[in-house]
Amino acid sequence: MSKGKVWPPEWKLYKDRYSGINIRQLTDYSGHSHHLYFTENGWYDGGNKILFCSDRENITNLFSIDLRTGEITQLTDHGKRFDSLPACLHPDGHYAFFRRKGQIIQLHLDTLAESILYEGPLGFVGGNLNCTADGKYLITTLQEDFSKRLHLDLGNGYIGHKELMEAKPKAQILKISVENQDVTVVHEDHNFITHINTSPALPNLVTFCHEGPWDLVDHRIWGLDLATGSVWKIRLRKEHHEKVGHEYWHPDGMHIGYHGFRQNGTAFFGKIRYDNEAEQEVEFAFRNWHAHSYGFEKVVVDGRGSLDKMIIWEQGNNGFSNPKVLCEHRCSFHVQKVHAHPRFSPDGSELLFTSDKNGYGNLYLVDIPENLAALPDFIKE
Repeated sequence: MSKGKVWPPEWKLYKDRYSGINIRQLTDYSGHSHHLYFTENGWYDGGNKILFCSDRENITNLFSIDLRTGEITQLTDHGKRFDSLPACLHPDGHYAFFRRKGQIIQLHLDTLAESILYEGPLGFVGGNLNCTADGKYLITTLQEDFSKRLHLDLGNGYIGHKELMEAKPKAQILKISVENQDVTVVHEDHNFITHINTSPALPNLVTFCHEGPWDLVDHRIWGLDLATGSVWKIRLRKEHHEKVGHEYWHPDGMHIGYHGFRQNGTAFFGKIRYDNEAEQEVEFAFRNWHAHSYGFEKVVVDGRGSLDKMIIWEQGNNGFSNPKVLCEHRCSFHVQKVHAHPRFSPDGSELLFTSDKNGYGNLYLVDIPENLAALPDFIKE
């Protein structure tokens, strides 16, 4: 395999058997393919292409799919297998950044030229990547490598999740200049820190989390001002053992979406402004893995266990609609690569998710109906 190789279209169009909406299966390969983590936008080139990862010929690389033709282009050439390939797009859509073990690589999406932006020290592991809204900095985490002290397999069943939280490794949040590679430590703590999310509108705002079981971690969602270094808690826990997480930014860069579970198990999705104002939450009576929204106009969650469907709500003048069945996903969630991770397109007209319903993880793109009232009501069994 080599970068620049063009793979013929693999996509196929079908109608969901429950809702009747159009779905495009974008990839169809005997190896896992998955889109970027759901907090990351993967659309670029004016919305015509999507960045994704795929394990082809037993090697993990970055690819793009052209939504006009279905052609798939290989963007990297590692020559070996990686369990994960964290990546993000630069706001201008001409560059991507990805982590290759201790290195962060800058990839030009037109020429496919690569350059090393950052190389971390031995004894530490890096986290996910995000660009600031102005494109000037890449934000990431660096954390003590406890893999020789603890049995860790976080991507395959969260093995060691609680133990790493309790071990409190030294962690840093780094600000790396895209222009000259200068590195600044903007926050340091002894905590399991992950889920860096930069505001898509305000260059100084970042959220991060203290990772661990949601009901046991000291606090999940944190805000960080890159200009001052100040940190604060966002969406305080309201009751003992309440679970809140999977936070993401709304497109306005001011509000943060999330979901969670009350102490009695009742599920909810919500939003809150970065300064803890304007909180809104909506409860529902089933379990889910993730939630995503288009602003707060449309909200989708993926079911778990026996519930193998995407459930969607629409907000109108009188509040949110009843939950509707958007489509089935039949996702196993067995490992991180095959979590559904639903993500709305930038204009809210489509939903992207990953499913291994056919044995391997593949990408699926759903057309969101203009009128959600025509979708079937979700009825809990």
